[in-house]
Amino acid sequence: MENNTRIAKSLFPALSAADLLQVSHAMSLVELACENNPELRDSPRPKGIDVASILTTVHIDLHSILTALLSDSRLEGVLNEAAITAQFGPVVAALVKDVNWLNKINIYSPEMANQPNQSEILRRMLLAMTHDVRAVLIKLAFRIQRLRGLNQENTDIRRFIARETLDIYAPLANRLGISQFKWELEDLAFRSLKPEQYLSIVDSLASKRIHRESCIDTFLQDLRLALDEHSINAKVYGRPKHIYSIYCKMRRKKLAIEELYDLLAVRVIVDDLTACYTVLGLAHSKWQYIPKEFDDYIANPKENGYQSLHTVVLDKQGNRIEIQIRTQTMHEFAELGVAAHWLYKEGGKHNTASEKNITSLRLLLEDRGHDNLLESFHTELFSDRVFVLTPTGNLVDLVKGATPLDFAYAIHTEIGHGCRGAKINGQIKPLTYALKSGEQVEIITTKNGQPSHNWLDPNLGYLKTPRAVSKVKSWFKQQQLSDNIAAGKSLLDKEYKRLGIKHVELNDLLKHFKMPDAEHFYQALGRGDINNRQLAGALKIPELTPISFKLSAPKNNNQSSVIVADMDNVVTTLAHCCSPVSGDHIIGYISHRRGITIHRNDCENILHLSPEQQAQLITAEWSGGHQVHHIVPIIIQALDAQNLLNDVSQQLTAAKVNITDAALKTHADSSATLKLSIQVKNTEQLSLVLSRISQLPNILEVIRKH
Repeated sequence: MENNTRIAKSLFPALSAADLLQVSHAMSLVELACENNPELRDSPRPKGIDVASILTTVHIDLHSILTALLSDSRLEGVLNEAAITAQFGPVVAALVKDVNWLNKINIYSPEMANQPNQSEILRRMLLAMTHDVRAVLIKLAFRIQRLRGLNQENTDIRRFIARETLDIYAPLANRLGISQFKWELEDLAFRSLKPEQYLSIVDSLASKRIHRESCIDTFLQDLRLALDEHSINAKVYGRPKHIYSIYCKMRRKKLAIEELYDLLAVRVIVDDLTACYTVLGLAHSKWQYIPKEFDDYIANPKENGYQSLHTVVLDKQGNRIEIQIRTQTMHEFAELGVAAHWLYKEGGKHNTASEKNITSLRLLLEDRGHDNLLESFHTELFSDRVFVLTPTGNLVDLVKGATPLDFAYAIHTEIGHGCRGAKINGQIKPLTYALKSGEQVEIITTKNGQPSHNWLDPNLGYLKTPRAVSKVKSWFKQQQLSDNIAAGKSLLDKEYKRLGIKHVELNDLLKHFKMPDAEHFYQALGRGDINNRQLAGALKIPELTPISFKLSAPKNNNQSSVIVADMDNVVTTLAHCCSPVSGDHIIGYISHRRGITIHRNDCENILHLSPEQQAQLITAEWSGGHQVHHIVPIIIQALDAQNLLNDVSQQLTAAKVNITDAALKTHADSSATLKLSIQVKNTEQLSLVLSRISQLPNILEVIRKH
């Protein structure tokens, strides 16, 4: 323990005595965990010490240092969350959990190098999925530690880690504005990915190092003298150019390193904004400047909030020298990064919503008392997005609240149309489930599946994204058009056969119904705009005029609710073939033996009546003021039988619907069919029940048996 205290003090001299005690305790805990685990006893020292040391360069807080020490992947399972919470508090425990997840994630593939959108989505997902931005900083430090020892790995691993770093982690450091991490990540990765080019640039720089240092020293001496003459308080020093940035500039300009003239750079740190522009004017008046190389990142900050004035001037020998001019606050932002403000303005002016997306990382790191600042970062950064994975590891970016059905349509339209279920992290979930970032989604489809009208009901919550809603609407529009035409043709053929007609000129029908063409005629017929009686009249067949009766309330509770008005002793019964329910469109059929039998309008037996039998039809409607229960058979198809009857029964109980009969059948593929007979008052109650059952996670289909 005493030895660890000494090590902690040497590594983290800025920490207080109380903080050092906690760091020492964490180091001792890690040592003890390694000693008690035979597999770890002879392993190298935990990486966390090196990672924590890297983090001190950005003035990280105590929680982050403790997290780095406790997040070694080899210790996961040895140091559990409960133990960490008890000894270091819930903040450190949560951070360790996030960092361990980030260290384990393995969804990058080399193919992403050619798919910048996928890399960008992955970077955004990593930020959105962590509960605390400091976890991302710690992950970046772990990556730097890994890169520093990468030469011990084989070539394939080195190239993979380097490529992943350049595609994901260096841009992520840039996104957060942490230039110290960005430069080191890029240079170390470049060294492993292209060692020959790296060494070539290093050698070229080394060969001219004395010349460069001489040029910079002379220029700095002249610049300091000019600043003193104008009483400008400033810190001035030379700034090294980084290897990877030189390589990128060589590629971008298609020049050899000998042809690059702007490898010399200095930085000027001043007290305030006015001094920035004063120094700029002084530099431009003293040395010749190159207009096209001037950038005002103070007036127009970079995307990550970076602010500075950049200009290139020619010294007395004609050497190009880049000058960066910024305030101390801007410099802190540039070095420590921003994970919050796109724009920072002097004078405390309020930013607009478009300029203010996330919180200042510098404040987050230095102001230890603002725990709510950590929450605001997570809630504001991409708060309107979720990032989920396909089973093969591809990333899908969706709006917050998106469902598995939205995900299915984002993958492919046909997958959306055929979607009948979803597994989230291997567990079956309802199609209305709100996806969370980081979840893996597997869509269950049926071969000839098609969208449901329920999907378009916003109250049922199946779809969130306008894109998915549009695809479903488009399907129904096209399907309705095609279906109506097909139905119209079929109805005409059936009417020909039913009425004993061999052929009628189509043009005569078009003229009779004033239709522009056959397609519009078939659509009207399929939609029901042209009914059987109208069609029969056009075909010059005597109309079958049903006897019209008004139906009133039943005289006793043993009869159905359909009674013929003004006709005593006329018995009406509900047909068993189609089981009409109050609210269905109905029609009566007169039988000398059974009286009047009430059918649904779309009953197959009614649709196939002969002309002679149609003469026995009467119009009918449900009477008001009386309510009876109807026995309705329904069929439920499910993924498996487990808890099926119990889940369905709970939904029926909630809807106050009784079951009169039930039969469950399990199939060879583990799917199940549940046939129920239920008591409902009307079609509205039946529709509610079917909708509730269909939203259960295990359900493939629920239909009313015809």
